[in-house]
Amino acid sequence: MKQGLRCVDARNIDLVSYLETLGFSPQKVRGQDYWYCSPLRNEKTPSFKVDRNKNLWYDHGIGKGGNLVDFGVLFYGCSIRELLQKLSGNGTLLFSFHPPVSPEKAALEGDQGRLQITTVQPLSNPHLFHYLDLRGIGHALAKQYLEEVTFALNGRSYTSLGFQNNRGGFELRSRYFKGSSAPKDVTFFDHKGDAVCVFEGCFSFLSYLSLMENQGAATGVPQPEKGVNYLVLNSLSFLEKSRGLMERYPSVHLYLDCDAAGLNATQQALQWSPKYKDKSAFYKGYKDLNDFLVHQLKTGKTQGRRRGLHL
Repeated sequence: MKQGLRCVDARNIDLVSYLETLGFSPQKVRGQDYWYCSPLRNEKTPSFKVDRNKNLWYDHGIGKGGNLVDFGVLFYGCSIRELLQKLSGNGTLLFSFHPPVSPEKAALEGDQGRLQITTVQPLSNPHLFHYLDLRGIGHALAKQYLEEVTFALNGRSYTSLGFQNNRGGFELRSRYFKGSSAPKDVTFFDHKGDAVCVFEGCFSFLSYLSLMENQGAATGVPQPEKGVNYLVLNSLSFLEKSRGLMERYPSVHLYLDCDAAGLNATQQALQWSPKYKDKSAFYKGYKDLNDFLVHQLKTGKTQGRRRGLHL
């Protein structure tokens, strides 16, 4: 797309994802509140809060807040026009859009800013397959769990990978887009097993399955579908909300991300009960399971490295 980003689009960009692209990770997450050491000044105690439900920030240290446009103007010290040029990159959307909190709220605000799913079909788009290649996910595996979703947002049409949650909403991913449609929820695969493996997002989940596929026959690791259930949180805010579900099983294996938010969430779960096990040791030093998988594929190690993959 060669059109520049509009202000209404910029305000819909998910602040948490955008801050991540700038190298800022939350120091703690409490429900929908993400706390950071302020990107706008030096501090050791996090006082910069992002309310992910409202997609708004507030810096308690300077008494200022607002949406992403307000943040970007302060962060870069530029005009709104200059900020929109930065966000547009080379004419391509580089960041995720923040969906409405609920269908009810979206209806009140009108359809202009609402993400609306228009079509859902089996994967066929070559650009999406190329994106899967970049993420190290095989096409056959992707077709089992992902769909091709076309949606409208602010008068424009987009096509992305769709990972459906338990309530019918989708996590939406493409090379240049990261977002979700309402309603937001977890995705649970019940295989009637005694253990549940927990992942933050769909690509960590698919990366795990890819690693199991690549190594199962060579290492004798049993196919996990036969005795393991899978819980994809789709947001760390669902970790505590999913505690009742996880507590049903004797073993809970945590494959969360290795950033500050993921590590904090892992530590939180480990304090709940001995049944929770941190299984991230084998991808320590990598951002997440997908980062580990991509590195293994690049270095040709997917067949040999199995440390930590056993159940």
